[in-house]
Amino acid sequence: MTYQFSDSFDKLAPSAIREILKYSSAYPDIIAFSAGNPAPESFPREEMAKIASDIFTYDAVPALQYGTSEGYAPLRETLAERLAVKKNLECKNNTLVITSGGQQGLELACRVLCSPGDIVLCEDPTFIGALNAFRAAGARTVGVEMDEDGMNPEALERALTKHKRVRMIYLIPNFQNPRGSCTSYARRRALYDIAVRHGVIILEDDPYGEIRFKGENIPPIKSFDTEDCRAVIYCSSFSKLLSAGMRVGYVLAPQEIAAKMVVGKQCEDVHTNMFFQMLCHRFMTEYDFEAHLERVRGIYRHKAEVMQAALGRYMPKGAVSYTNPEGGLFVFCTILNDTDPDVFLRTALARKVAVVPGQVFSPGNNTCYKSFRITYATPSDEQIERGVRILSESVLPL
Repeated sequence: MTYQFSDSFDKLAPSAIREILKYSSAYPDIIAFSAGNPAPESFPREEMAKIASDIFTYDAVPALQYGTSEGYAPLRETLAERLAVKKNLECKNNTLVITSGGQQGLELACRVLCSPGDIVLCEDPTFIGALNAFRAAGARTVGVEMDEDGMNPEALERALTKHKRVRMIYLIPNFQNPRGSCTSYARRRALYDIAVRHGVIILEDDPYGEIRFKGENIPPIKSFDTEDCRAVIYCSSFSKLLSAGMRVGYVLAPQEIAAKMVVGKQCEDVHTNMFFQMLCHRFMTEYDFEAHLERVRGIYRHKAEVMQAALGRYMPKGAVSYTNPEGGLFVFCTILNDTDPDVFLRTALARKVAVVPGQVFSPGNNTCYKSFRITYATPSDEQIERGVRILSESVLPL
C-alpha cells in the first residue's frame, strides 16, 4: 500500500539529535556529547522517592484521576508566586498553563498563532525540536542572523519588512541552544521593541535560565510586557531542574492566547500527568528548592570547567573556535581550517564520540555547516577529557 501523508508531515525529518541518541543508547561505550540530557546526578532521587510514597499513601486519588487542562492548581499558584519574585513576571492579565514538557508549549503556541504557510522567525541556528514543532504545525521557519549577543536587531527588522506573513518570533535568550550564548538586557529590550512595533508575538523559550553558574541574571523578555502590550509568551519547564522524564513544563501567556492553548491541549493530551505535577509542587513547597538549584548549578559549573580546560589543552590552536557559556548545557564549536566536517564527524563517531552537526539547527538556510554542538551535561569528567582529546585528533593539523 502507498501511504499519503499530510503536507505538514510529508517532508518532516526525524530529529537528528533523537536519532543520534538512539545510536548512542545502543552502544554504551559511546561518549555522548550529543543529546542535551540533564546530568543524572542532578536528579533529587531520594526526595522524589519520599514524595512519591507520600502521594500514593495519602493522596493517591487526585494523582491517578483526570485533572484540569490548565494544570494542578496548587502547582500553578506556587509557580506564579515564584515567577513574580524571581523573574519579575506579572501573572495579571496572563494565564499560567502547565504543559507536557516545554516542547508542548512551543508546539501549542505555534498551532494557536500560525496557519499553514505563516512564518516563524528564528535565531539561526536554533533548537531543532522547536523547528520540527513549527514545521509540523504547517509553519515556515525563516532564520535570522545572530551574533554572540543573540538575534541581530537590524536583521530582524529586515526580515519583518521582507516577509508579510510573520506571526511569531522564536527566541532562546538564556544560554541558547545550540550556541550557549546569552542575550544582553539591551538586546532583549531592542528585540522586544521591534516586535511590539510590528505587532508580532515573541515566543520566549527559557529552559536553561535557572542554570546560570557565572555572571548576573538578566530579566526575561516577558518582564518587559506591559498590561497594554502583552506581546510575549514565556515558556519553560522542570526538565533541566528536577527531571526530564516526567515531562512537566509551563507557559505564561496573554489570557486570550492561553485560552486557545488550553483548547489545543484538550485535543492533544487532556492534561499534563497529575502525579508528576503533584510531585513538582510538593518538592517546591516541602523541600529547599533554591538550595537544590544551587546544587544543580554547581554540577554544571564543574562540568563546564572540565570541558573548557580540556578544549584549551587538546584542541589545536586556531583550528576550532568554541564558546565559553556562563550557564546551560552546551558548547558550540566551529572548524576554522580545511577539515571536512563530514569526515570529522564520521571519524569522531568511529572512535566512539557522538556530536551534533551544526546544520541540523538551521531554520532553512543550511548555515553552520562547519560547526558542531557538544554538551558536558551527561558525560563523566573522564569521558569529557577523553572525548575532547579524540575530537582534537579528528581535526586536520594546521
